[in-house]
Parts: sequence; structure tokens; C-alpha cells
Amino acid sequence: MSLATQENTNNNVPNVTVSRRQMINASIASLLGWSLDLFDLFILLFVAPEIGKLFFPTSIPTLSLAAVYASFAITLIMRPLGSVIFGNLADRTGRKRAMTIAVTGVGISTALFGALPTVMQIGIFASVLFIILRLVQGIFVGGVVASTHTIGTESVPPKYRGFMSGLIGGGGAGLGALLASIVYFIVSAIFPGEAFGEWGWRFMFFTGILSSILGLFVFKSLEESPYWAQLKQVQDDSKPQKAPARVVFSRNYRSILIVNVMIVAGGGTAYYLTSGYLPTFLKIINQIPAETASMILMGASVIAIISSVLFGTLSDFIGRKKTFLIIGTINLVMLPICYNQLGGATGIASITAYVWGLAFLGNAAYAPVLIFLNERFPTAIRSTGTGLSWNMGFAVGGIMPTFVQLASGTTQNIPAMLGYFTIGIFVIYLIGSVIIPETKGEFK
Repeated sequence: MSLATQENTNNNVPNVTVSRRQMINASIASLLGWSLDLFDLFILLFVAPEIGKLFFPTSIPTLSLAAVYASFAITLIMRPLGSVIFGNLADRTGRKRAMTIAVTGVGISTALFGALPTVMQIGIFASVLFIILRLVQGIFVGGVVASTHTIGTESVPPKYRGFMSGLIGGGGAGLGALLASIVYFIVSAIFPGEAFGEWGWRFMFFTGILSSILGLFVFKSLEESPYWAQLKQVQDDSKPQKAPARVVFSRNYRSILIVNVMIVAGGGTAYYLTSGYLPTFLKIINQIPAETASMILMGASVIAIISSVLFGTLSDFIGRKKTFLIIGTINLVMLPICYNQLGGATGIASITAYVWGLAFLGNAAYAPVLIFLNERFPTAIRSTGTGLSWNMGFAVGGIMPTFVQLASGTTQNIPAMLGYFTIGIFVIYLIGSVIIPETKGEFK
């Protein structure tokens, strides 16, 4: 039974009919695909202090942590390459195949971190192996974005696309963080104290293989994107098709790509300096027990999901541009205040309130980003264009924790430095929000 008929005037593609079953399966697959991907990435953030000691040892704690976050940033830098490789695969052979390969690759590469020897065992080669594996993981992560961030929105009616953007982009990230928090809670209970630094961190990474298995199970029943399927029906295969990445970087789309990155960089920075940085903040600034921190972070993940869906849905009513302007203005003022207050908080209740506030504001910043990017590119290059824009912007955001660590000097300066960095990045975010056109209803 048809749930919705969607207009697609690009490339002479006829109206797209989507069944209720197809819409539900695509939504679940996109949400889980992205959440499993973020689950694998979040594992490193939960064990960052241990990784710093074992793979990047130094007498200065902030430098050790900076090295860990730099390895995280290296993964993000490789993600655009993954978007080119898997975006091309998704645009030419289908979203489903690209998503299946990419999610499986992320899970396997994550599990391999748990088997790596440390600096104490093989010296500097341990650091080299760690970084090489991060590079490989980054390529697969970039590939996940190219597929999960298109098939879900291409399978729902227009009135739900903002909601789907928040559900996949922010909700998936929140769910991934929640899963990582639960795993951290369980593993840290099984390996308490020094045992976590010896074996617990390895089992955190080993759980990555479970995401590959779950992904394969979910994607098995997934149907191909209706937009992509219809495009292939009318496309003339006798004519050579330009590589999607070449089209995205062409004169016609170059300026679009640049402005996209301005918006995504703001949302990505808000994400990595809130949800991404909070596990480390609670450990080294507030110095609360691991069990307590994991419980607070589980709640923050739920808050992040609510915020993402709320602001994604808001963009369906007032448009993408107005939503960006509202979120950008609020975060420019409120994020620095929350960082400062959290740095001086001592009671669990106040710490929890500020953590949840940061999670709410940070995840709101990129809730409409996914659908905004989808609406900037036609079906033929949507996976590549969306993937490149998202990953280039998030590469900028992912580098920010490293810069914060280096600029702070001491742990006492971290809250203030977080505030300064967010002010700078949200000025850029707001400039991008003013420049962009309203894209709601431009899905082709």
C-alpha cells in the first residue's frame, strides 16, 4: 500500500511512490547505521586517558590527551576520502550496498584496536599502528555517511524530512553515544580501577565487532532507495556518466560546497565540543567516578536525541534557514556560559544539569544539517555531495578538541578555552546561515 508519492523533477525521474514498509525499514537502517558508526567512534572518547598513557605517553597530561584527540582528528580528515569512494559506490550502484560494506568495515577496524600492542610492548611502532588503523577506520566512517544520510530521507514524505534529519543525524549520534555509555558502564564495572587500564579498554574496542553483525542483520531486509531506483530506470546507460565527485567539485557546485562546510563545521564543532568532549571533561575537570559519569552521559544521550528530533522537526515548520539562525544565536551565548558553570560545579545535580544543557544545545546545532545538505544536491550526486559536505565540516569540528587541549596548557583553563572556541565557530555558523538560501521543498 502506498504511503506517499514524492515529486522528483530532476533527471526526468517520475514521481516516487514509497510503501509504508519501505519507509520504516529505511528509517531504521539509517538510524542504526549511523548510531553504530558513532558507537564505534565514541569508544575512543571513553578510553581517551588510557589510550594517551598506553600509546602516546608524556609527562604532561594535556599533551597526552591532545595526541589522542589528534588521532581522532586524523580519522575525521580521512572521512572525505571515504565519501568520495563510497559516495561514488552509493550514487552508481545503490545506497544499500555502500552502507553494508562501510558499516561492516567500521566495526571490524574498531575491534582491531583492542588487539594492538602498546608502547611498553613494541615502542613507537605501537603509536604508528594505532594511527594507521585510525586512517583506515576514517575511510569507512566517511562511507557510512554517504549512504545512511541519504537513503532515510529519500524514503519518507516531504513533511517528515526535517524530522528524519534530526532522527538520523542527531538521534543516531545520541543513540550511538548511549550505547557506548552503557558498554562503558558494564566494562568499567567488570574491570574496575587499574584493571580497566590493563584489559578493560581492549574489551571496549572488541565490542565494535557486534556493530558489524547487527548492521548486517538489519540491512539484509532493506530495500534500495526509491529515488535512486527511479533514477536508474530513466538514466541512459549508453552515455558515460561523470564521476559524482567531479561534479560536486565542479564550478556549478563549488560555492555550494564551501557554504555547506561553513554550516556543517559549526554543527560539527558544537557536537564534538559537547557530546564528544563531555566524557573527558567529567573525568579530568569534575573528577567524578566512572560509574556516575556514565549514568550522567546516558541521560545526556537521551537529551541529545530529543533535541535533535525537536529542532529537525522545527525546520519542517519554519524552514532550515530560520532554524539555523535561531540555534546559532542561542549557542553563541549559552554554550560558553554552560562550559564555565560546569567547570566550577561540584554537586552531582548541578553537574548533571549543565552536562544535559550542553548536550541539548550542541546537538540542536546540526539537527537540520542532514536534510539541508540533501536538498542542495540532486539524486544523481546526493550521496557524494552530502557525504563530502558533512565529512569536510565535521573534520573541522573534530579537530577542535585537539586545539582546545593545546591552547589550554593546563586542565584548569579548559572550560574557558572551550567557550572561546565555540564563540569563534558560531560566528562562522551564523554567517553561513545568513548566506544560504531556504532549501525546504527543494528535494529533487
